[in-house]
Amino acid sequence: MEGIGIWEGLREGIQHLTLLEATAVFFGLLSVWYSRLENILVFPTGIISVLIYVYICFGAKLYADVGINAYYFIMSIYGWHLWSRKDSNNNFLPITTNSTKEWIISIATLIGSFILIAYSLINFTNSDVPYWDALTTSMAFVAMLLMAKKKIENWIAWIFTNLLSIPLYFYKGLMLTSFQFLIFLILAIMGFTRWRRELSIQKNL
Repeated sequence: MEGIGIWEGLREGIQHLTLLEATAVFFGLLSVWYSRLENILVFPTGIISVLIYVYICFGAKLYADVGINAYYFIMSIYGWHLWSRKDSNNNFLPITTNSTKEWIISIATLIGSFILIAYSLINFTNSDVPYWDALTTSMAFVAMLLMAKKKIENWIAWIFTNLLSIPLYFYKGLMLTSFQFLIFLILAIMGFTRWRRELSIQKNL
């Protein structure tokens, strides 16, 4: 019966799908696809999607997600700049892994942003899912920063973000967006596999 409810919810979500949400979903999927391929088009396509989601999330009272999408916009500009630059050897930014220091910074950023966002949602908004919203937002916060720097760990952060976002958006009635995060999860796993292979090739050159 639960499975039937999920598909019924997805069907209703598609029926009530607005052109705006459909556009955001399309460009969001396109952006993740380009990210998997290490294609710089990840950033302009992502910018279109996140600007639309700022509006959608505000209407759904997912205030932390409004903030994270605004942050995505800023980090997309930053990542676009980093990915398009060449070093002294005329090479573009390579895939790398976190150093111990970068791991500490990433974990500290995750914990610190979660505490700050959760506190803000509880005390200054009418959010009905403050901890859930704060956790997905803080995970995505770290994931986007790592992606902009082309760190392979960004995919690990995205995988956890997507796992948490699928039920969150379903609960909020944004069925197609919930389904989108399921596709994001699959693409994130594929992206991690591809980037790990590319990293191995880089190390053997």
